[in-house]
Amino acid sequence: MSSSSSPSSSQVFFISSLIILWYSSNIGVLLLNKFLLSNYGFKFPIFLTMCHMSACAILSYISIVFLKVVPFQKIKSRSQFLRIATLSIVFCASVVGGNISLRFLPVSFNQAVGATTPFFTAMFAYLMTLKREAWVTYGALVPVVTGVVIASGGEPSFHLYGFIMCISATAARAFKSVLQGILLSSEGEKLNSMNLLLYMSPIAIVVLLPAALIMEPDVIEVTISLALKHRFMWLLLLINSTMAYAANLTNFLVTKNTSALTLQVLGNAKGAVAVVISILLFRNPVTFVGIAGYSMTVMGVVAYGEAKRRYK
Repeated sequence: MSSSSSPSSSQVFFISSLIILWYSSNIGVLLLNKFLLSNYGFKFPIFLTMCHMSACAILSYISIVFLKVVPFQKIKSRSQFLRIATLSIVFCASVVGGNISLRFLPVSFNQAVGATTPFFTAMFAYLMTLKREAWVTYGALVPVVTGVVIASGGEPSFHLYGFIMCISATAARAFKSVLQGILLSSEGEKLNSMNLLLYMSPIAIVVLLPAALIMEPDVIEVTISLALKHRFMWLLLLINSTMAYAANLTNFLVTKNTSALTLQVLGNAKGAVAVVISILLFRNPVTFVGIAGYSMTVMGVVAYGEAKRRYK
């Protein structure tokens, strides 16, 4: 009995540990981004994104080539490379937009807007592939959008530019997922998410480096000044960038070791946990209307996932 139950309990412990690491890395990078960009004086979202991509490029290479976390997959054609480059640029836009929004919006509201990803995914899927869902599924998206509208009206720290960047980042994230399904749909060109990150990261650095130098011209000067003033500056950047890679790695491993439904439920809960922790840490004011709006959005996302599963 003990020998037969041992593998099961060890597997539960392994998956539980993965979920804890996934939550910790995702919420950690989000909160540290907010701290650096809004509270610390490091107002360079493009350069911060480039640091994330640099860590992802280096750690992806070590994990795949040396540690053999996943089998190494080669790029097989020039067209496949161009498709990956396109995905990388869209991915850059989503991450940069999200980081810019954190300069102006509290994490709680940022997460509320980010929860509308299914709405944009469904919209882009229909526009690009003419893929239709059941009307019940589309109906579930109404509270998703309505909740964000309500939360916006009840947000004391609402900032129009930050809101626009957050919506843009959410739309870009959804567009990237739909585009990935179209561009890398053939069996010969499919890449798992870790190999895709390995190839996307260096391309992102090539795009972000000149963008940072042009749009954030004083980034080097201010970063060195902050580093001299705060001796833990480089350590914070290193931890933040490593967490960005850990978030991708643990997301891949949780996806691999759980079901799609479990991942969806965990993802919805993760957003709620991030909101609670951010409010406790940053003490940003919240209203009943804002909480009600965010709750409606989360319930709409849950209903959308359930409707999509039932009417697939």
